[in-house]
Amino acid sequence: MNKKLLHLALAVMLLGISLPAIAQTKSSGWTKEMLDYKHDFIAEQTEMTQAQRDKFMPLYEAMEKEIYKANLAAREQARKVSHTSRKVSDQEYATAARAMSQAKLKEGDIEARYFEKFAKILSSKQLFQLKQAERKFTRQMLSRGKRKK
Repeated sequence: MNKKLLHLALAVMLLGISLPAIAQTKSSGWTKEMLDYKHDFIAEQTEMTQAQRDKFMPLYEAMEKEIYKANLAAREQARKVSHTSRKVSDQEYATAARAMSQAKLKEGDIEARYFEKFAKILSSKQLFQLKQAERKFTRQMLSRGKRKK
């Protein structure tokens, strides 16, 4: 795995899961705006009613926070590899890659647990649209970042 690929994987992982945890420590400013924008985006893309949104968003935030915590060790491992000036060994790359892979499994388990809770609030169509909206949001944010550079 080369360093650029590791950086990209880390950036996507951080973008998708770091906003909720950052927002709980910094509840104002840019992060709160981004989190609000993400929630508005998801609600719009899934055509949620206000009643659905009121029930769904607290659960969604709880899921995001849980995923953030589950990915913390993997992010730290990846950061050690990607933010060093010394030569990184194949073993260190392998350890970081394995941690990132395991984090994805944990993330999947968490999402599966919350899916059951979401299914009590959203229709099947909205559940489908939710995953599409999350991917679309991430692509949109990455695209905006590239344009700013």
